[in-house]
Amino acid sequence: MCEAASSPQLCRLMRPDDANIAGNVHGGNIFKMIEEAGCIVGTRHCNQHNGERCLAALVRVEKTDFLAPVFVGEVASVTAEISYTSKHSMEVQVKVVAENILTGATKLASKAAVWYVPLSMQDVGRIVEVPPIKYASAEQEEEGRKRYDAQKIERLEKTAKIEAILPPPANPERHTVGFSQHSLIHLVGPPDCTLQDYVNGGVTMKLMDEAAGLTAFRHCKTNVVTASVDVINFHRKIQKGCVVTVTGRLTFTSNKSMEIEVLVDASSLMEEEKGKYRAASAFFTFISLDKFHKALPVPPLKIEGEEEQRRFEEGKARYLQNKAKRLADKQRQQ
Repeated sequence: MCEAASSPQLCRLMRPDDANIAGNVHGGNIFKMIEEAGCIVGTRHCNQHNGERCLAALVRVEKTDFLAPVFVGEVASVTAEISYTSKHSMEVQVKVVAENILTGATKLASKAAVWYVPLSMQDVGRIVEVPPIKYASAEQEEEGRKRYDAQKIERLEKTAKIEAILPPPANPERHTVGFSQHSLIHLVGPPDCTLQDYVNGGVTMKLMDEAAGLTAFRHCKTNVVTASVDVINFHRKIQKGCVVTVTGRLTFTSNKSMEIEVLVDASSLMEEEKGKYRAASAFFTFISLDKFHKALPVPPLKIEGEEEQRRFEEGKARYLQNKAKRLADKQRQQ
């Protein structure tokens, strides 16, 4: 066993091109910083010895909470630390702290648990072994193993439930799923890719956040921000030269939040005969804000058909589960 690689700290001054039209830093940019910090610590850890060189690739993002907004002019500092290793994967805990450099005030803006696998630099696509880390206690290792087993089961279940995306109907009624459904199309180029010519996970997450944000805005017609992301699963890698279609569709609304399912499909521009495949999927939660950054009521979602009703009920179950977890966490902290 070996010591985990030293925790990197990425610091960036947030500029106007990092923000949305309301002046909040885009959640997708925070995601990119989270992914970069995790990739650095994971790659460092797996290359500490003179073995096969590899690059840490993002495969899953656990539930991510955006605890406080980050604004233009603030400095975002991101730290990452490996918390568990299996034979072929690593769990990395990432925190984002925002600082007002005029007053010195700081706030915890976001935190996430992300999973990486090391991909060989010589044989691209082959996963190499991860050096095990030293744990502070046997209990810490056991808790990590439980998280690993839980996410592995959930990933397999999610892969088995991949669904097709139906185009919205012509002239859909306002506040229906079809009215707000939105797709982004992006051609993957060299700036989007890692050293191995696969799309950087942070790029994919930013596109997903943008698609979800547009869907939320179409539903509310107000300023909207990312509140949390349930889980992001990366099912398959996306290569340079692929065309990526990112679709957001509403699944559930509560009084002051909305859940948006985001699906990422990819196809090769040069090899169309290979067809389109599902590359990533996630559930984003957005809230609607007024000009004073106070939460506004969300228009109820109008359900049409059995499939939309099923997705609504599943979204409601996730909403109630997350609400109960937040209340339990709050009580433990008191």
